[in-house]
Amino acid sequence: MKASLIAPCGMNCGICIGFLRDKNKCLGCREMCEIKPNQCRKCTIVHCTILKEKKMLFCSDQCEKFPCTRLKNLDKRYRTKYGMSMLENLENIKKLGIIEFVESEQKRWKCVKCGVVLSAHRDFCLQCGEKKHDNSNKT
Repeated sequence: MKASLIAPCGMNCGICIGFLRDKNKCLGCREMCEIKPNQCRKCTIVHCTILKEKKMLFCSDQCEKFPCTRLKNLDKRYRTKYGMSMLENLENIKKLGIIEFVESEQKRWKCVKCGVVLSAHRDFCLQCGEKKHDNSNKT
């Protein structure tokens, strides 16, 4: 898990099923590649003009529209479906700094049984099948 895998919206691409799969592996939101799903290549957050104009790494860095409607909707969907929050991630990046945030993510998304990285998009470990435990974003 690396800092470069944290998307502008706060998504940790290192825990995305697209990044963790072996075949047609996605390289993360900050990398544009042909194997990336179409909805990811067209992401309005990654292509946000404010983000590019102000050369911001994250949506929470000096954006007057933060959090925008798109980010709030994405966050709501991820909270509901996957039990994680991009907005909480962005708050923790601001509070802890990116290095400490990534270190906390490595611990938070590690399988308690086999130690591999868990996917936010599955409720079980892709390696050993262990049911995922509470991954609330408390740091």
